[in-house]
Amino acid sequence: MRIRTAGVVAVLGLALAASGCGGSDGDKPAAKESSKATGGKLVIWADDKRTAALKPFAEEFGKDNGVTVEVQAISKDLQTNFVTASQQGSGPDVVVGAHDWLGNLVQNGAIDPVQLAADQKSGFNEVAIKAMTFNGQLYGVPYATENIALIRNTELAPEAPKTIEDLVTAGKKLQAEKKASEILCLQVGQTGDSYHIYPLYTSGGGYLFGTAANGDYDPTDLGVGKPESIAAFQKIAKLGEKGDGALKRSITGENSIATFTGKKCAYLVSGPWAIADVKKANISYDISPVPGFAGGKEAQPFVGVQAFYVAAKGQNKALAQEFVTNYVTKPELAAALYQAEPRPPALTAAFDQVKGADPDLAKFQEAGKNGQVLPAIPAMAAIWDPFGKAEAAIIGGADPASTITAAGKTIAGQIK
Repeated sequence: MRIRTAGVVAVLGLALAASGCGGSDGDKPAAKESSKATGGKLVIWADDKRTAALKPFAEEFGKDNGVTVEVQAISKDLQTNFVTASQQGSGPDVVVGAHDWLGNLVQNGAIDPVQLAADQKSGFNEVAIKAMTFNGQLYGVPYATENIALIRNTELAPEAPKTIEDLVTAGKKLQAEKKASEILCLQVGQTGDSYHIYPLYTSGGGYLFGTAANGDYDPTDLGVGKPESIAAFQKIAKLGEKGDGALKRSITGENSIATFTGKKCAYLVSGPWAIADVKKANISYDISPVPGFAGGKEAQPFVGVQAFYVAAKGQNKALAQEFVTNYVTKPELAAALYQAEPRPPALTAAFDQVKGADPDLAKFQEAGKNGQVLPAIPAMAAIWDPFGKAEAAIIGGADPASTITAAGKTIAGQIK
C-alpha cells in the first residue's frame, strides 16, 4: 500500500506552533556545535532511493565531524531487518523510515527519543511533529509528508467531482461513450487495501480508533465492527461489484496507476509517487481532494510521515543524535531527498524552496489538510489484514454488517 507504507504521504496545513505538538522534550536544547563528536563511524540504513540522495550529505557530515559515515541500502523489509539487527546488536546508528513504524520500534526498544529545541520544532509542518510524537516524546526527525488525493485526466474529466456520487455519474457517462473502461482506479485487490479506501470509510462515518483526552489514539476504543463502520461499508458496498462497479477487486496496487496512464479511467486515487508515471504518459492532469459521499462526513485520507530515527543500540549514539538533530534539519538535505522522491518536505524552508518548481505539492497538501495521522500505535498492526480482507469481500458482494463485524472481532482478539 503506499502504497500503504505498503507509504505515508500526505500533507496537512502549514500552521506551525513554536512548541510543536506536545512532548516533554520541547524545551530541551538540541545538541550544540561545540558538542560534536570526533572520530568513530556512523552507519545509516535507508532504502535504495534515499541512499543515493543521502550519500553526498553524509560525506560532508563526516568531513565536518572527522568521522567515517556509511549509508547502506536495505532493499527489502527495512523495518523488520532493523528490529532484528537491533536485538542482535548489529544494527545501524540511524535508520530512515515511515512514522507508522514508531509504535513497533518503541515497543521493541529499538529507538531513542530525539531532542529538538523549540525553534527547531517550529520549522516543521506541525502535523509531521505530531506524527513523530509517541507517549509524549519526539522519536524522530521528519523530512517528508504524504497523502493520497484524486488525480484526474482533465481531457476526460475537466471538473473535479464534489462527491463520490458525482464521480460515479461522470465515470459511467465516459463508459457509455466508450472513452473509458473503468469508472475509478482505486486499488483494492483480492485482499483489500485499507490505506486507499480510508477516505471513503471516514466519509461514511467509520473510524479505526478513538482518541484519548491528550489526542493520542486509544487502542481500547476500536471502531471496526461498530455501527459506524457497518454504515460506512454499506455505502462502500453500493460502489462495489454488485452495485455501481466503481470499486473492483481487479483494480490492484500493480495496475491502478497503469490503468489510469493507459487512459482506461479518468480518475485515480493515489499519492505523489504516481505523478512520475502520469507525466511520463503525457496525461493532462489535476489533483484535488478525494470526494466523500453526498451528505456524509468529509473524506479524510491518512497522513504519513517519513523520518530519521536514532537507534537505541547503535555504536555511536552521540554522533547519531548530532546528525539527526543538527544536520537532518537543514533545508538542503530535505530538498535533496525531495528530488530523490518527490514527496512534500516536512521542513517548511525546504517546502518553500521546491514548491515553486512543483505546483503539485500545494495541491496534495490541500487534499490532505484535514486528513488523519496514520496511527503509529502497536495495535495498528492488527488492523491492516482483517480490515483489508473485509473490504475486498464487501466490494465483491459480501454482506457488510456480518463481514465487518467479524473483522472487528478478529482485530480485537489480536490486540488483546
